[in-house]
Amino acid sequence: MTPRPAIDPPRWLHLALGGLALLVGLLLLGLPLAAVFTEALRRGWRVAWEAIAEPDTLAAIRLTLLVAALAMPLNTLGGLAAAWCIAKHEFPGRRLLTALIELPFSVSPVIAGLVFVLIFGMQGWLGPSLREHGIQVVFALPGLVLATLFVTFPFVARTVLPLMQEQGRAEEEAAATLGATGWQSFRRVTLPNVKWALLSGVLLCNARAMGEFGAVSVVSGHIRGQTNTMPLHVEILYNEYQFAAAFAVAALLALLGLVTLAAKAVLQRLTGRASGPAP
Repeated sequence: MTPRPAIDPPRWLHLALGGLALLVGLLLLGLPLAAVFTEALRRGWRVAWEAIAEPDTLAAIRLTLLVAALAMPLNTLGGLAAAWCIAKHEFPGRRLLTALIELPFSVSPVIAGLVFVLIFGMQGWLGPSLREHGIQVVFALPGLVLATLFVTFPFVARTVLPLMQEQGRAEEEAAATLGATGWQSFRRVTLPNVKWALLSGVLLCNARAMGEFGAVSVVSGHIRGQTNTMPLHVEILYNEYQFAAAFAVAALLALLGLVTLAAKAVLQRLTGRASGPAP
């Protein structure tokens, strides 16, 4: 039986759907973003700069970048290892590991923060023992990092895993027949094949780490100048009716997100060039 040729939709339908998608994107993304920058600069560049240069704001910026810098490499290693195990090996608990990767997408970040308080808080399961050894997790940097690790863990794994599954195990098995060890096979075969997807996942992880609010809000304690990240600092400024300062910090956070988006777009272009034209 001769297969029926694909029916190409009319050009007006392409234009209508494209215009509708563009309109929705502008309304849901472009308009709020423009409003943030407009409100941030409503009273001029000087007021916005003074708000950003304020000591508590600088402390929030440093803490946000520090938490992201600590969470990103840990999640990169963990996500890459989890994706490699699931895609390249058969073992008991494989489905459970896949479900655990999806867990942060299903659980509210606020609930995740409450769980960390329950475990590591002063009245929690491990809190008293940690306190005896001078270790504070909740309302300190370790708690912020743990909460950020939880909510950002899926990004690297879910970005790399489909590509690894699509590539299969043939190249690794060929390397093993040539005498390569597991580490050599991973470093010289697996990792180069997924490097662009890995970088894309790292960028997404970094963007979410800088913008996380729910879980971090629960474990931070909102200690001004010490445990407040940029999203938490924006909330405090807004609740104190310091609208210009709040929008200035929000604009800076949005700008960091736009830089991440631009880096991801450049990465996708490089990925297309590296893959070359289809044969």
